[in-house]
Amino acid sequence: MLRPKPGTTLRARKASGQSVSLKSLAEHLGLSQAAVSLVINRSPGAKSIPHRTQELIRKAAHELNYRPNHLARSLRQQRSYTIGVVVPEISEGYAALVMSGIEDHLLQEGYFYFVVSHRHRDELIEEYPLLLQQRAVEGLIAVDTAITGAAQVPLVAVSGHREVPGVTNIVLDHARAAALAMEHLTKLGHRQIAFIKGQAFSSDTAIRWESVCTAAKAMGVTINDRLVGQLEGESSSPELGYQVTKRLLALGEAFTALFAFNDISAIGAIQALREAGRRIPQDVSVVGFDDIQSAAFQNPALTTVRQPLREMGMLAAETLLRRIAAPPEAGYPKEIVVQPDLICRASTAPAPNPS
Repeated sequence: MLRPKPGTTLRARKASGQSVSLKSLAEHLGLSQAAVSLVINRSPGAKSIPHRTQELIRKAAHELNYRPNHLARSLRQQRSYTIGVVVPEISEGYAALVMSGIEDHLLQEGYFYFVVSHRHRDELIEEYPLLLQQRAVEGLIAVDTAITGAAQVPLVAVSGHREVPGVTNIVLDHARAAALAMEHLTKLGHRQIAFIKGQAFSSDTAIRWESVCTAAKAMGVTINDRLVGQLEGESSSPELGYQVTKRLLALGEAFTALFAFNDISAIGAIQALREAGRRIPQDVSVVGFDDIQSAAFQNPALTTVRQPLREMGMLAAETLLRRIAAPPEAGYPKEIVVQPDLICRASTAPAPNPS
C-alpha cells in the first residue's frame, strides 16, 4: 500500500482542523526543526539561513496554517520577547518617525511590543513604565519622555537628557544643529530673526534653545526677546505654530527670517505669514526642524534641520536588545550622540534689501 506524501497528510490535518506541529512542518520541508523554529520565531539566528529558504518556510507555514506557540516558547525560555515603548502621542512628526525605526528593528529581531501614549500627563509618565514592567516586558524605550526614576529593566531614552541609573540616552548634537541653521541664515544676510521655542514639557526645548542662543552669539546675531515665541498646548498641530506667529506679527517688530522648533510649527508659521501678506521666502525665510516626511512636499518645500529620527528609533531598539542580551554585570552606554544635517529647500532665500 502506498504511503501518503507528507504534504498530503499535513493538508488533511489542516482540513480536519487538526493542528500542524513544528516537527511535521520541518519533515514536510525536509529541514531541521531548529532551522524552521528560527525562521518562524524571527530569531536573530535566522539571518544565517538563506533568504529563499526562509521564504519557503514562511510560505509552507502559511499554506498549512501553522501557528507557533509563543506562550510555550516564553515559558520554556523564561522570556517574554516583549518591549514597552512610551511616547507622548502617536501623530505625524517626531514620534511617528522614531516609532517607525523602533518597529522595523523589533520586527526584524522577532520581538513584540506595547506602545502607550501619556499625553504629557505626569501621573501616566510615572505609572506606565511600572505597568509595562508588570506585563513582563524585557526592556523599555521612552521617546521624548522625561524619565525620573530607575527601571527594573534596561531602558533607552530617545531625546533623554537626564542622567538616570540604568538609562541610555540617545540625543542629537543640538549645538551642531543650531549652528547649521544659524550659519545658513546669516550667510543669506539675515540678522533680524524670529524664533519659535518648543513647549515647556518637551525634552528638547531647553537644550535646543540654549544651543540657538550660543550659536547666535557666536555669529554676532542679537536675539530680540520680542521676536521669541513659545508653543503652547499639547497637540502636535500646525495650529500651534500658526498662533505663535500671529502673536509675533501683531507686535510689529520687523524680521526677515523665522527659525521654528519643529517642522509642524514651521508649517503653521508659513500659513500665518501668508495671511499677513508676507511671501515665503522673498519676504521671510523659514527654517524648520526634524525633516518630517511631508517637509519636502510643502509649498514651498521646507528648509529644515534633519534629525535622523528613524535611525534614532532603530538605534534605540538595537541598543536595548543588546543590553537585554548582555549579562547583568555588563556595563552599558550612558549616552549616544547622533549628528544632524541641514536640508536646504525653497523656504529660505537671501534677506530682502531694506527699502
